[in-house]
Parts: sequence; C-alpha cells; structure tokens
Amino acid sequence: MNGEISMLRIPGRILIDDKDKDFVAMFTHRMMQYGEKVITANSGKEMLEILENVAIDVVILDINKLDGDDLVTLTQIKIMRPIVEIILLVGHLSSGTALQGMKLGAFDSLTKPADFNDIKLMLEKARNRKDEQEERIRQAKERFLAQKNDQKNRLQQVEE
Repeated sequence: MNGEISMLRIPGRILIDDKDKDFVAMFTHRMMQYGEKVITANSGKEMLEILENVAIDVVILDINKLDGDDLVTLTQIKIMRPIVEIILLVGHLSSGTALQGMKLGAFDSLTKPADFNDIKLMLEKARNRKDEQEERIRQAKERFLAQKNDQKNRLQQVEE
C-alpha cells in the first residue's frame, strides 16, 4: 500500500421508519450496497423496541405533520439514547414540524422527496457527530478515572 495506512470503515447502523414502504425498500437496498447495516421499523413503537436491544448510530424518522406520535417517538428516542442522531424526513408542508423536531433534539431534516445523495451525506455528518460525542465521553471517563486514581494515590501517601 506504498506506506499508506488504510482506515477500515465500520458499517453504520441505521434505523429507518418511513410510511412509504417503497422508499424504505429502495433506501435499504442502496445503503446496504455501501456496506451500511439497515434495520427497518413499521411504527414508532417498533422503533423504540429495536433501540432497546440494538446499538444504532443514526435514526431516520418520517415526520407527518398530522401525526403527533412522531414527535413523541423522537422525544422518547432522545431520552432512551441521547447520542443517537436523528434525521427527520418531512413533507414540503411540514417545515414547522421539522423545526419543532430540531428543538427536541433531531440532528437535521430533509424535505421529501429527498435526493439519495443528500440523505447519504447527511447520514455521514450525523454519524460523525455521534462518533465525536462518543469520543468526548470516552475522554471524559478517562480523565475522571485518572483523577480518581490520583486522589487514591495521594490518600495512600497520606496514610503512610
């Protein structure tokens, strides 16, 4: 490899819930071609059940302006898995709902019908953000443990 280090890309775990079953099938097929792992849900309830048992990086949630349950699902996801990023797919008349979803913790939103390349790019950004958050948490834990060990060592020195 001419001295270059190759980065192994770990497949993302994407959970999608969209009322348009044809879109879900096409999206799943295309993302799997890129090596992503895609899990589909048929309802908000099923989505929450999956999140209880499966580590997910990014959720794609279809938001219907007429269905307040979608925003409840979004809120429950953020309570259950705060660092999971959520991308909203909204109809062209649902910009107010998208804004409300962003205030509730969604990463971003796309208007339907969304271009696949736009979705792919947004997924990458959302996954990067989640990875950065996980890294900050890991570093904070390391600092905490180092401080705890320092305190323990100082206490032992005082006791001696």
